[in-house]
Amino acid sequence: MRIASILVALAVACGGSSSPAPAAPAASSDVAVDGPKAHQLVAAGATLVDVRSADEYAQQHIDGAVNVPMDQVASHDFGGKDKPLVFYCTAGHRSKQAVDQLRASGYTHVYLLGPMSAWGK
Repeated sequence: MRIASILVALAVACGGSSSPAPAAPAASSDVAVDGPKAHQLVAAGATLVDVRSADEYAQQHIDGAVNVPMDQVASHDFGGKDKPLVFYCTAGHRSKQAVDQLRASGYTHVYLLGPMSAWGK
């Protein structure tokens, strides 16, 4: 009990408080969805976002997806931070980056499909 009191005193002295720290944005694993769930989200109004390059998108993409290349995600207007978004790319790396970046920026309804191939599963 005495140790807890000392820790609280130290936290207060160092500019902290005894209240818990705010929760960090959820990790990508917390927002990962499979194909059927991604289909449900899109059917309910989520925007399906392909973060591959324009050339990759032109070669092949999921019908109805919008193309926002990874290097444009941070500056793109997705229509509000509460707009549901489902991200995919070729293997899942870029879409994971996009989800992590947007979650850290305060987006609340972003989902990671990952690889484009997961859409059909």
